[in-house]
This record gives sequence, C-alpha cells and structure tokens, in this order.
Amino acid sequence: MQTKSLFDFTDKSQGKDIKNLTYISLFSSAGVGCFGFKQQNFHCIATNEYLEKRIKIQQYNNKCKFDSGYIQGDLSSSEVQNRIYAELENYNKDLDVLIATPPCQGMSVANHKKKDEKGRNSLVVESINIVSKIEPKLFIFENVRAFLKTICTDNDTVDKPIGEAIEINLGGKYNILSKIINFKEYGSQSSRTRTIVIGVRKDLVNISPYSLLPKKQNAKDLKSLIGDLPSLETMGEIDEDDIYHSYRSFDKKMLPWIENIKEGESAFDNTEEFRIPHQIKDDKVVFNKNKNGDKYSRWYWDRVAPCIHTRNDILASQSTIHPSDNRVFSIRELIS
Repeated sequence: MQTKSLFDFTDKSQGKDIKNLTYISLFSSAGVGCFGFKQQNFHCIATNEYLEKRIKIQQYNNKCKFDSGYIQGDLSSSEVQNRIYAELENYNKDLDVLIATPPCQGMSVANHKKKDEKGRNSLVVESINIVSKIEPKLFIFENVRAFLKTICTDNDTVDKPIGEAIEINLGGKYNILSKIINFKEYGSQSSRTRTIVIGVRKDLVNISPYSLLPKKQNAKDLKSLIGDLPSLETMGEIDEDDIYHSYRSFDKKMLPWIENIKEGESAFDNTEEFRIPHQIKDDKVVFNKNKNGDKYSRWYWDRVAPCIHTRNDILASQSTIHPSDNRVFSIRELIS
C-alpha cells in the first residue's frame, strides 16, 4: 500500500493542494515549534497560548491568516475552546492537522522544584478532548521523554498515564504511533529527545503514522556550526557586527568555578574547594548540589550541540558553557 508524507498530503476528493492545508496549534508558546507548517504554506486557523507576550510574537510573524485566530488564554476554559471552534467553523472545512505541546514542567526531569503537578499535566486531556470534538485528519502531540508515562486525571476522573488516556479516548478513531526520538537524528542541529504521538484518522486508509516521520539526517558537530564566530573573552563584550553574539554577564565569583574545566567537565569536577560551586552561609562554605550531572558543564567542539532549553542563559543550567570561552552560549550560537 502506498503511503504519503505529511507535506505531500492532499485531499484529492475536493481538488485541494498543499496551499489549502490547515492546522490548529495548542500551547503554541511563541509559535516557533509549529512555524514550519507556515513555511510549508499551511494556513493556521487558530493558535492558542496562555501568555500574551508570546501571542504577540506570533502576530509579529503573521502566523495566522486572520487576526481572530490568535487566541490567548487558558485552554481549559470553555470561552477559549469555543473561540477555537468558531475559527474552524469560519473556514467551513475539515481540519488537516492539530498540533499540541502541553506544558512539560511537571514532567521534565530537569525541573527539581516541581511538586504536585497533576493538574498542569492534565491539561493534555483538554487537547485530547478538542481532537475528539474536531476530528482533524491528523493530530500530533509532542513533549518530553516521560510524557506518556506521566499521570493525568482523565475525563472519567480516574488518574492514569497520559499514553493510556490518549489510547482510550482517541484509539477508536485514530491509528496512533507513539515514539521517543532525538531530533538531532532528523535534521535538528542540537540534541533534543522528545516523545511524539502521531494520530491518523482511520478513514484515511492510504496514510500511515509511520510514513509521517521525517527522514533521518546527520546533524553537524558544534565546530562546524559556530566555529567561525569570534571568540568573546570579556564579560559584557558584544560582537561589533552582531548584537546577538555577546558575552552574557554573570556573578564574577563563579568565574573560578569554570575557568579551568575542559570540554565535558563540570565545575563540580574541580578539586580545589574555592572552584567548586558553593555559597557562603553564616561564614561557612556550603557546597551546591549537583542534581543533574551536567550543571556548570562545558560542552564539546566535536559533538552535536546540546539541547536548547529555557535557561540557556545561566551557567548553572545544563551544558550551557562554551567549549573554549568562559561564558554561556550567545543567542547567535544557539540559533546557528
């Protein structure tokens, strides 16, 4: 049986080509994660994000065809959901793709401050319910590695793993593929391990979820990507030709922690006590805890770039230190 890739998908019964394909994006943040659909000439019918400042970035990038498609607010509210349904009705067509990337803070192993996150984790059920109501041709859920095993409260008020909730609520109408992948194997130039869930409506008999996975591609090593950018050695220094290439300042007391570490090493590998991350409390040295194993760590020139995450701007986050310079990666280096 012949199958098709996502961007080759057309609805021949109505004479539509790729320029007419549509999508809705939930928990869309600043719209970066789904901007590729716009680049492939999909029409964004509606995009939902909780924070206004992120919606404004999407508006600046002209993500939606109509201004009413930018829907800010809590997805669990009936008002927000009804606005999404109204946008779809205005198009008067069968939705092609629904994308949802629910909040991951309650699932991520990098979040050591999380407590009872079941309420936030259960926002995925709102996505499930919207898919069930709209019945798009395809749906895509994307999140952290632990996504499917994370507990949520389902519609029946029973707590269960998210993967089970997806299958129970959507398995009757969709062929579903769940897979943990690292995006660096599929064209991304940085390491990012994520869970993706692809659902294809069962009446689309010529399309398999497996056929919608992108082709594998080898990522470049970090030296190939940013090795030609100027070195930055002075705190606060800004490249005269590029304001996005700069040495972000930090507390100077931390400089001894990182200045002697080599590629792949962490400040916690130092043997001299004053170079090990610490605080002074009541005139006593209290050493910081190394919970992740890659805090205050210097990355490698000859490896694929590390994962880009929320706090790439601080030394204490995961693998944020430049292979040669004593600083975190600049914005230019992160987007190269």
